[in-house]
Amino acid sequence: MNKLKIGTSDLELGEISLGCMRMADLSEKEAEVVIETALEVGIDLFDHADIYGGGKSEEVFAKAFSKNPTKRESLFIQTKCGIRKGQFDFSKEHILESVDGSLQRLQTDYIDILLLHRPDTLVEPEEVAEAFSILEESGKVRYFGVSNQNPLQIELLKKYVKQELIVNQLQLSLMHTPMIDAGFNVNMLNDPAIVRDNGILEYSRLKDMTIQAWSPFQYGMIEGTFMRNADYPEVNAKLQEIAEKKGVTDSAIAIAWLLRHPAGIQPVIGTMNPQRIKDVAAASDVNLSREEWYELYLSTGKKLP
Repeated sequence: MNKLKIGTSDLELGEISLGCMRMADLSEKEAEVVIETALEVGIDLFDHADIYGGGKSEEVFAKAFSKNPTKRESLFIQTKCGIRKGQFDFSKEHILESVDGSLQRLQTDYIDILLLHRPDTLVEPEEVAEAFSILEESGKVRYFGVSNQNPLQIELLKKYVKQELIVNQLQLSLMHTPMIDAGFNVNMLNDPAIVRDNGILEYSRLKDMTIQAWSPFQYGMIEGTFMRNADYPEVNAKLQEIAEKKGVTDSAIAIAWLLRHPAGIQPVIGTMNPQRIKDVAAASDVNLSREEWYELYLSTGKKLP
């Protein structure tokens, strides 16, 4: 698998990562196979959150990985914090408690990348800065980032946080492209012209901040997958057409569409199916032309101005 430089850091990771939200539903043996398959195809970043499965996803991952001969230093663990029942919480106390809980469940001494999960409007960035410094100086966290944040929210944090914010995890798929649509429809009086995220795509490129695309096979707000969905015949026909031409699966083409963008996007796939992990990983070797990228975009029903 091709490598991707992550943000402004010295990390070079597989350009596709594995989201472990659904790992809580696996047996230890099933999780072993998933982890082994991911590593075999070059996926070396495993994405977690303290809330996934109520913490069980991290626990299952740790137990399964303990059976694998791969050294801890050979893979990268990312986890997120900041979501609590009925609220978001970026307080110093919660961040520190959350990381300690994740470290315990993951049975590791350090987290490679910690992300703040969803924006907390009550955030006091000075507290975030204190928490990050404590975590970095203690060796508990090596790199930091955010998730689902717009440019000004990031800039507010950066005013106080001394560590580089290397990642922003955002929803992005062939069927969910508001950050791309707005760029095409500048100064138009139509819905795609609405800038919903303060130009996060261009901001990320300017700041060398890696976008991790979550739910890369979903439409709407995690309403379901568009892949092989009878409600989306045109996009699936185009995916299948290009997949047959490239000798890969339609899911690989959906991921290759994200990888083709020069922003250096890292898709986070959430499948726990070993064969599908192999199928999707083939996207790293697919080269889509500019014409194919636009054909796929237009097959979703979108129009260029």
